[in-house]
Parts: sequence; structure tokens; C-alpha cells
Amino acid sequence: MDEISRYAVGVDVGTANVRAVVASIANGGNLNVIGYGEAPNSGMRRGVVANLSGPAQAIDRMLGEVERMSGYEVNAATLSINGAQIISTQSKGMIAVGAADHTITSDDIARVEDGALRGWVPANQQVLEVVPLQYILDGQGGIKDPLGMTGAILEMKANIVSTMMPTYENLRRAAEGANVTPERIVPSVVAAARAVLNERQKENGVAVVDIGAATTGVAIFEENDLRYLGVVPVGSNNITNDLAVMLAIDTEVAEEIKRRFANGNFGAVESPVVIRWRGKELHFDRNQIDEVVEARLGEILELVRKELKKAHYEQRLPEGIVLTGGGARMRDLDKFVREALEMSVKVGVPTGLSGVTEAIQRPEFAAAVGLMLISAENDQNQTKKKALKKPKKNKEIGVLKKFFSKF
Repeated sequence: MDEISRYAVGVDVGTANVRAVVASIANGGNLNVIGYGEAPNSGMRRGVVANLSGPAQAIDRMLGEVERMSGYEVNAATLSINGAQIISTQSKGMIAVGAADHTITSDDIARVEDGALRGWVPANQQVLEVVPLQYILDGQGGIKDPLGMTGAILEMKANIVSTMMPTYENLRRAAEGANVTPERIVPSVVAAARAVLNERQKENGVAVVDIGAATTGVAIFEENDLRYLGVVPVGSNNITNDLAVMLAIDTEVAEEIKRRFANGNFGAVESPVVIRWRGKELHFDRNQIDEVVEARLGEILELVRKELKKAHYEQRLPEGIVLTGGGARMRDLDKFVREALEMSVKVGVPTGLSGVTEAIQRPEFAAAVGLMLISAENDQNQTKKKALKKPKKNKEIGVLKKFFSKF
């Protein structure tokens, strides 16, 4: 393909599945999706790598499918990270920058950010995101970007998202085992939010609840900033396992029942569940299925409620909750969540994309699409930085020019 072509790649490494989206980047920054893929994963436990070979093989297998579709060989990507080890910490930093008429530079901002990190993040934690909530310059707060302003004392309040260092390193090594260099590693729920939220929602106040196979992520946005992030170690696979135990069936049969018959509008349907499995007709009591699914969903949502309460945003989000992830595909789930959490709820899907997008406009692809969008933004920022760099002047030519100017 054309050597000057640029691409954005997002790879969502989930506990049960690995998904990827590839887009080409036009000169104007427009994105065109040219490939996507999905493959079952292994070697992960509750969002954390437990065996390097499992995720590495899953990523390699899935990217083979993506490369055949797109015609682009993937060697670098923005990756997702998950697990209950991800934490959100409010921090602050303060530095003296000079006299009262000192102009704030990018170096000053970097120094105060370093101060916000020092002492707030343990040595065994890897920082994933540093979100400046506000800057305070000589006592004046509410500043979003102090660059170019004047003042003597610069303060910063920030939200720092981090995870355990081994969790981060093992994911990075699993990707490198599939010959993929991580450009950046982003929490899954943050990536999903990037794909499904608009500016109005993030400004007014909204929570994204990403229901994965083994974990459920909660990300809260207000005033266009990520205010809080938490991950609970329960997901849609727990519903499958409960059904398998209560109905005394194989987990594959339980997954089929959950996928086809689980419904958030419990009690609305009373007819028995009948499926054909390996040549046999199996009959199940729908009331028993509803009881199992409702109990586990209730537990998951109670944990989500605790996260909202911990962040002081319970019933305080005008834009309510947006559901993403594979677990959000359950029919009428939004109705059940609305009643359980007493907030407005909608299911979020990636939109506004061009190219081969029909198959990825689903809640389980939200994180992969968000990662691709973040990858594209990083590419555009790097392109801008290269364009801003001025060519170095040749000192010898400068000296000669001065010499001949005398004549």
C-alpha cells in the first residue's frame, strides 16, 4: 500500500474475546474503517493476564483476520486494559514559577503535573491517565489551560488513573508476543466512552457502565473531564455460570440460553424455553431462568451503585447512564437498570463512522472503536508536532552571511 498512508488501530483485549478495528487516516484527518476482527481469548482472569501465551495467540489470530480484510499489516496499536486493580485517585500539586509577571510555559505545566503525581501514586502503580480537573494560578481557580497566562504560583487538581505495574507489563508483553507494539494502553471503559459519548453528555454529567465478560467498568464524566473510574470483578459470564449451575447444564448451553432468552423485562414472558442442542430438544422453566438472571444482574448493579456513591454521583448525573460491552446486548436491559439505579439509561453503540461499519455498530465493539479513535488522535498530534518543528539553521552559512553583509 501507499507508504505515506496512515492508519489507526485499536485492540480491545477482553477476558472472553479480543476485538480490533482498523481505519485509514486521510490528509484532512477523516477516518475510514477498513477492517475489524473478533476472536475468542484465553489466559485471562477478570481482565488480567494470567497466561502470556493465551492472549498473544488470540491477538495474533484475530489480527490475521483483520489484515486479510484491510490489506494493512498491523505492527502497532492502542490497547485496552482492564481489571479491578485499576483505581482512580484525586491529587493536587503546587509549584512556584517565578515573579508575578511570569508567563506560564509548557515546562511549568509539566512540573506541576509531576508534583501532582509525586506522593499520590505508589511505586508499584503504573499511571494510565492524568486528567487535569482545574488549574489555580495565584489563587484564581477554574482554569482549564494556564498556558500563556501570568502568575507566580501554579496549582493543579487532577484525577489520576493507574493500575498495578505487573498487570500493565504482562499485557504489554502479551501484545509484543503477537508482534504488536502498544502505542498506548487505555482502560476499556474510557475507550468505550470515547466511542459512544458526545460533548453535551460529558459536559452535563454522565456515567458509562461497560459490562464485559468478567468485569464491569464505571467511568463518570462531568464538565468534559473524567472524574472517576472504577472496575468491579463481576460480569456477564457470572450470569452464564449461574445458569449452568442452577439448571445443571453445560456452560455452552447456558450461554445460548442467556444470549437468546434472557430479558431485562422479567416476568413479562411465561412460555417455557425450548432449544435444540446437538440433536436434542431441551426444555427449561422460564421463571427459573428469570430468577437466576435477575439475581445476578441485581448484584452487578448494586456494585455499580456503590461505585457511583463512592464518587458522590449517585442520582446526580443529568445525562444518566450509557451501557456498553457485550453484556449490554441483553434485551430490555436498559429498563431493568433504570428501575434498579433510578436514573435514565440508554445502550451506547459507536456511530458517525464511515467505511465497513455495519458489523461494529454494537455495544461490544465500543471499546475497540474508541481505542481506534484514540490512536487516530495520537497520530494527528504527532503529525502536528512534526509540522511545527522548524528546520535548524546552518551556523556556517549564518556566519558567512554576516561577513558578506559588511561589504
